Amino acid sequence: MFGLLNLGSLVLGLIAWTLPVVNLMGYKKHDPRSWVTLSIMSISACAISLCFQIFYNYHLVKIEDWSALMDTTGAVAFVAAVLLIVTIILNGIALMVYRDKTAK
Repeated sequence: MFGLLNLGSLVLGLIAWTLPVVNLMGYKKHDPRSWVTLSIMSISACAISLCFQIFYNYHLVKIEDWSALMDTTGAVAFVAAVLLIVTIILNGIALMVYRDKTAK
């Protein structure tokens, strides 16, 4: 069951990246106010994804699987940072693109 936290984290991370891309691809078609909702959903998916990783690491600590923690902690920290940075950049681009459109 705890292995599903990793799968859920991966799926939510992909959703966090997909929503701003969909938002930017539909720049001409969408209502200019919908980008806020999609950006909030994207950032929320990113946060939940990172939370799942924290819960999984807590599970490893609870069962005292120190070798798994030592093997994966570096990679998890790197991937978490990449997920967060890319999500912020994509949503920042959406903010810049839609900022002028909503001001009109």
